[in-house]
Amino acid sequence: MLGTQKLLAASSQLLRQSAGLNRAQWRSVQRQWHRQLSQTSSPIRPRIAQQLRSQRRYNSSNADQAKKPAEETASTAKAKAHAIKAGAATANTGSRFIAYVYGTGLVLLLSFGYLYVTDTRASIHQFLVTPLVRLIHSDAEEAHHAGVRYIKALHDFGLAPRERGNADKALADLKVEVFGHILDNPIGTSAGIDKDAEIPDALFALGPAIVEVGGATPLPQEGNPKPRVFRIPSQNALINRYGLNSQGAEHVAMQLRARVRQFAYDNGLGLEAESEQRILDGEAGVPPGSLNDGKLLAVQVAKNKTTPDNDIAAVAADYVFCVEHLAQYADILVVNVSSPNTPGLRDLQATKPLTQILSSVVEAAKSVDRKTKPAVMVKVSPDEDSDAQMDGICTAVWASGVDGVIVGNTTKKRPEPIPKGYIMPADDIRTLTEVGGYSGPQMFERTLNLVKRYRFKLDQGPAESGNTQKAVQSPLDPLERGLTGEATPENAQKHATKESIERDQQRLKPLTDEAEAASKRPLIQLPVRHTSEELEKDKHIGQAQQRASTQTTDAAGSENAVQSGRASSPREAAEGAVQKVISVGESAASKTETTTSNLKSDIQSASSEAKAKAESAADNVSSRLESATSSAKSSLQETTSSSLTTAQDLASRASTAASSAAQSAKQTFNHVTSDPYAEISAPKVTPSIASQGNDGDGKEESKSKVIFATGGITNGEQCLQILNAGASVCQVYTAMMYGGVGTITRMKGEMRDQIHQKSGKVS
Repeated sequence: MLGTQKLLAASSQLLRQSAGLNRAQWRSVQRQWHRQLSQTSSPIRPRIAQQLRSQRRYNSSNADQAKKPAEETASTAKAKAHAIKAGAATANTGSRFIAYVYGTGLVLLLSFGYLYVTDTRASIHQFLVTPLVRLIHSDAEEAHHAGVRYIKALHDFGLAPRERGNADKALADLKVEVFGHILDNPIGTSAGIDKDAEIPDALFALGPAIVEVGGATPLPQEGNPKPRVFRIPSQNALINRYGLNSQGAEHVAMQLRARVRQFAYDNGLGLEAESEQRILDGEAGVPPGSLNDGKLLAVQVAKNKTTPDNDIAAVAADYVFCVEHLAQYADILVVNVSSPNTPGLRDLQATKPLTQILSSVVEAAKSVDRKTKPAVMVKVSPDEDSDAQMDGICTAVWASGVDGVIVGNTTKKRPEPIPKGYIMPADDIRTLTEVGGYSGPQMFERTLNLVKRYRFKLDQGPAESGNTQKAVQSPLDPLERGLTGEATPENAQKHATKESIERDQQRLKPLTDEAEAASKRPLIQLPVRHTSEELEKDKHIGQAQQRASTQTTDAAGSENAVQSGRASSPREAAEGAVQKVISVGESAASKTETTTSNLKSDIQSASSEAKAKAESAADNVSSRLESATSSAKSSLQETTSSSLTTAQDLASRASTAASSAAQSAKQTFNHVTSDPYAEISAPKVTPSIASQGNDGDGKEESKSKVIFATGGITNGEQCLQILNAGASVCQVYTAMMYGGVGTITRMKGEMRDQIHQKSGKVS
């Protein structure tokens, strides 16, 4: 300190001299400097002293600790280390347990969420997802396309909604048979949901037994200008004027081909064309279109908008083009002639053009390179509801050989709102003025009525089969009425034959010199079709065969007369042949009546004999009266039944022979009068392409046609009504647009509930 003060004094002296201060001034400066120095240095001294005291205490404590034994110090250190480790372990265990609980809860939540969201029974699809999509996409068409994109993306990752539990196969209470296939349920989706075959497998996963894709046109077309789809929320209805927008038949065929090849690859058959053909030939054990057991894939085809409607050949070529590209990948082909949004398309539902188009489609479907051929159906309009229009459509269906009808499409009409008397919002009323086809729950009653009417008309069979059926069955009626004591009417076969001849005579062309000159060329022989090899089984049938051979000889005589030139013209030859057939029919009818009367007398004599035996047995053996009486009654019943069966069989065979002869003559007559040089051959019966393995027995001509129904079906109870009216499948469209992906599952559940309720009431 002293040195420091001296140093400071020397420094201050130098400073004072350099600054020019006198001594008094310099003293004043020194006092101020010391005062400042004391103020700044005084707090430091106590702190330094405190630190020194603390250091001394610490050193003292360390010295005390050094005196303790080394073992105690070591044990204390170990205890501290152990305590530290135990605390750390406890903390880690708690953290791990909490993390495990949270992780397990998260996994369970995600698993439950996955199972719930991907189940079609979840109400979230109807009450959250569908309204959310409509909210995000205000345009109805854009919302539809967005839904297709979402479902396709989810399906690719295995996250798409699906029907769980496989209740259809487990319960087997909704199975139906369609075109020889046993379907899991009678519900399908209509065309328009998947126009270009982008998501058929995802749709199958939602539960329907039939998925219809399309409609596909030969060439791509944009359809009508947008906007072209409009919602009517208060009625859960839609109005659309798409105009058959399509990416073309080739694009749809490419989609379906890729699907078949992927199926072949997944089943270990490879990706080659041979593998695809094996799947299409049914070697996988599933329908070649749907690739799912108990399900079928329908592909709808249509014509291009630019194809002239009055050129039926061009229109038919459009449909045939689509069939050639798509038929091998379809279980059912649907011919759309009922879209209200394509100008002129509904005009094709007239009998003549519709028959030409459907016949072309059926022929093209027969030539598909596949072991089993697809069925062919025609989709008709609900607006063509007059009896004449429906009769024409049914005539075209039978004449062309298609396998069924899809009743219903969108309608140009605007039905009344439901419930009755409901006042619709102004926006919905304005929407109803839009041009396009209407679809919604209001159409159900019309669809139900159309199904009943089409079922009745199609069950009548083709126009010519009704007379044939009547002619075959009528000879049995006199026999049955005669056995019951009623008066025997005039033979129906004779009457039917005369009506046929009179109708043909009215259609004769006038006799001209040109027709007379053309008749100089010889005619070929008329076929003999009214004999049967099965008439050799018993004596009555043998007699009938003898009579038939006599008739054949008479017919051959008339043919020889034609060939020898005794007939001056084809017209006279045909008339002679027809008159021969008339006489043959009358002869067969009279002989049938004679045989019937003879059999009646035989039955009466057999009955009297049996009664006499019963009385004799009762008189001779009183103790066995009861058994003898029962034996006699049994003998009487057997004799009566046997005789009646023989009579019916004989009458039926004779009637069939006469009917066949009349039909042969009619065909011959028509051929000769229209073209004297045309060859006459036995009529060929084309087997239905829907029913395979029928060995060409020709019975498909009168096979019942299948009906699918679409339009206004929204719940299971309505579907049951449609099925009871005569349809085989109910198809839905608008119901899925408003109800979401769980609509079909909900409808099947409602159907089961209705069935159980009715069965409970019955029991």
